[in-house]
Amino acid sequence: MKQTNAYQTLNLEGRMFTCPVGGKRTTFQLVNEMGGGEPYAGLIYEVTDFEGFKYSGVLDSTGTGEVNNHYAGPIALEFKQGYAGGSKEYVFLMARDHYPLKITELQVRAESTRFVNKDGARTQDNPFETVKDTDFIQVEVRHLVEHTSHLPPKVDAYFPPSEGIMKIMEAMRNPVKHGVRIFGSRHTVMQVRPLRALRPLLSMDAAFCALNLYQLALMATLSYCPFGQDPDEHPVNAPRVSFPMIPSMGNWFGDALATFKEIWRVDSTQPHAYYPLYEDVPYSQRLEIVPFDPELYPINQPSQELDQENPAILHFLDDRGQEVDTDTQAFITHNRELILLAVRGTSEFLPDGLRDADAFQVPFMEGAGKVHRGFYEAARQVYRFAVAYLDKFYAGQKLVICGHSLGGAIALLVAEMLRRRSDSYDLLLYTYGAPRAGDSDFAEGAKSLVHYRTVNHNDPVPSVPSAWMKFRPTRTLREAFADYDGIALFAMSSYVVGMVDPNAFPYTHHGTLQHFMPVSFSADELSHILWAPSCEVLTDQAVCTLAVAQENGLPQRADFWEQVMNGSNHTLVGGYVPACWAALRRWQEALEAKRSIVTAYEYERIDQALKLTQQNLLEHEHYIRHELDPGIISHKKTGQALLREANRVKVTRERLLLLKGTVLSAADVYGLYARQPELLAEALERWRQHPESLKKEQLAMAPTSLSEAECTALVGGHVIGAPYTFDWDSMG
Repeated sequence: MKQTNAYQTLNLEGRMFTCPVGGKRTTFQLVNEMGGGEPYAGLIYEVTDFEGFKYSGVLDSTGTGEVNNHYAGPIALEFKQGYAGGSKEYVFLMARDHYPLKITELQVRAESTRFVNKDGARTQDNPFETVKDTDFIQVEVRHLVEHTSHLPPKVDAYFPPSEGIMKIMEAMRNPVKHGVRIFGSRHTVMQVRPLRALRPLLSMDAAFCALNLYQLALMATLSYCPFGQDPDEHPVNAPRVSFPMIPSMGNWFGDALATFKEIWRVDSTQPHAYYPLYEDVPYSQRLEIVPFDPELYPINQPSQELDQENPAILHFLDDRGQEVDTDTQAFITHNRELILLAVRGTSEFLPDGLRDADAFQVPFMEGAGKVHRGFYEAARQVYRFAVAYLDKFYAGQKLVICGHSLGGAIALLVAEMLRRRSDSYDLLLYTYGAPRAGDSDFAEGAKSLVHYRTVNHNDPVPSVPSAWMKFRPTRTLREAFADYDGIALFAMSSYVVGMVDPNAFPYTHHGTLQHFMPVSFSADELSHILWAPSCEVLTDQAVCTLAVAQENGLPQRADFWEQVMNGSNHTLVGGYVPACWAALRRWQEALEAKRSIVTAYEYERIDQALKLTQQNLLEHEHYIRHELDPGIISHKKTGQALLREANRVKVTRERLLLLKGTVLSAADVYGLYARQPELLAEALERWRQHPESLKKEQLAMAPTSLSEAECTALVGGHVIGAPYTFDWDSMG
C-alpha cells in the first residue's frame, strides 16, 4: 500500500524539533468484537505524525492500514470520509433542514456490527496480549472522527486508549484535535465498539395490543420526570451538555439507551423494576435526542440568548414561569418511523387541582363541540410545543401520544388538534386514568381518532368532571373561602354547586375503554380481566340507591370518597404500571396456551355472580313497581335506576361471553411485531433475562382452583367495565 506525505497542513514556521528521526513504520487494524476487520475494509484514513505531517491510505480487506516513513513518536489516526452510499435513511439524516448530522462511513460500518455480549457489555479479554510489539485498545467511533455531538457518550473500556499519548500530542506546536492517538513503530489493534442502541418496542398498528398498553404506561410515567440536562440553564453557555440525572427523559434517550443500557426506572420512588421490551437497532434509528454543538449549529450559540435551541428546549415542555403558565409538562422524541409525545398528569396539587376543577365548557376551536377549559388551555401549550417539533422533524412518521390523568385529557385534546391540523398525520393515542375532556359533540367529532382509554379498577379520576360540571362557577374559589371563613369542605361545596348547569351538554368520554378488573376468588387466589366495554352502552348515569344495595346484597358501587381512599388505583407506579404488566403477562400466557382471554372457569363463576345480581335488581324493581305507590316520584326514579343497572349487568354478561370465545392472536399481544418473529424473539429473550419480568404474581396468571366461598365478591362491588361516576349526592 502506497503512502504519501505530499501535503503538510501544519505551519511549522520553517522549524522542526531537534534532530527529528524519520523512516518509521506503524501499522494498525480496526476489528469488530468478533475479531474480524472486514466491516472496515476500504475505509480511507488519515494519519498525523508527531511532527505534524499527514499521510493517507485505505484499509485493506482485513481492516489493516499502515503509514511508512513517518517521523518518530506517536501518531493520530482519524477517519474523515463522509457517508456517500445510497441508504435513504442516512442520506436523509445528513441532509435534513434542522440538525443535519455529520455521519461518516465509519459510523455506518460500526452500526452494521453487533455486540458479542448481548447486554452490550465490553469484552474483557485481550487476544493479543502475548503478541510481540502489538497493542490492543478498545475504541468508539467518537474516538476516530471529528464531529461527535450526535454520537453516544463514551462507555468505560477495559483497554482504553492511552491518556499519556494524548497529553504528549497535545504538547505539539500545533496539537492534533481529533482522532485516536497510538504508539508509533508498533502494531495496534483497535476493537471498535458496535454503534448500536436500544429502542422500546412500540407497535404502530392502529389495533390495540397489550405490548403498547404496557410500554406506553412506562412512557407516561417517565413524563413526570424532569428532562435532566446539565447544565440546567437557558441559554446554555457551555460547549456541550450531558444528562446525568436518573431517572430523567434526557438520561433515558440521550444516555442510557444510546449506550445500550437496559433501563427501567421511570420514577425516583419506584419500588419494583418493570423493564420495557427493547429492540437492538443501529444507533441512528434510536429515538433521538438532538445534538448540541454551538460550533456546528448556529442556533445552539449562546448569542441567540432566549432564542437559543438546546435539547431541553426542543424535547421538553415546562411552561412554569413562562408568559403563559399552565403548569404543564411533556416530552417528545422521534426517529424515522415514529414521533413519541408523552404528557404529564397531575403533579402539583394546587395548580393542577385547580386546572382539573376549571370545568367551564368552551368551544373547541379546532373542531366540533365544547371542551373543558382548564384542560384546553394546557393542551394549547402542548400543541404549540408539539407543532414546533413536528415542523422540524416530521417526515411522515406515526404519531404515538400518551398521557396519564390530567395528562391523558390534555393528550386527547392535543391529538385531536393535531388530527385536525393535517390529514397526513397518522395518530395513535393511549391514555391512563384520564378524566372527561369534552362533551358528546366533541367526542363525536373526534370519532375517527384512534384512542385506547385505560381505567384501572376503582380509579376515581375517570369519573370527573361529573356530567353536571359544565360551566363557569358563579363565584370564585377565593370568594367561597371568604364566605365560609376558610372552612374547606363548605367552601369547596359552595364553589362546585355554582358549576351546575342541567341544560348544558354533558361531559363524556372518548375512545375505546380498556378496563382492568381484578377478580378475587379466595384469599389465596385472584386473577384479572382486561376488556373493552362500550361507553355508549355502559352509561354512567345515576346508579341504584345504596339502600337497595344494602338490603339485597347487591353490588354496591363505591361512592366518590371510597374511591379516593383507593387512590392507589390511580397512580402509575402503584396502579397502572403493575396492572399493565400483569395484563401483558396474562395475555402472553393465553397466547402460549392457545386459549381465550377468559378461561371457562372464570366465565362460569363470574357469570353466575352477575346473573344473580341481575335477577336481584329486576326482582326489586318488580317489587317497587307492583307493591309501592307508583305516584311517588322517588319510587319511580328508584325503579328506573334499577332497570338501568340491570341492563348494564346484562351488557356486561354479553361482553363476558364474547371474551370467553375470543382466542388471542400474536398481533393482539405484540401488534406489528407479530409479523417480525425473529426480532420479537430476540426482544423477548432479552426481557426474560430479568427475573422481574417473569416474577410469579397471581394477578398476572389465570386461576386454577376455587375455594368453597361463593362468588358474591367477584364483581368487586362495581359493575364490571363501567366507568365510575362522581356521585355528588354520596358526598353528603
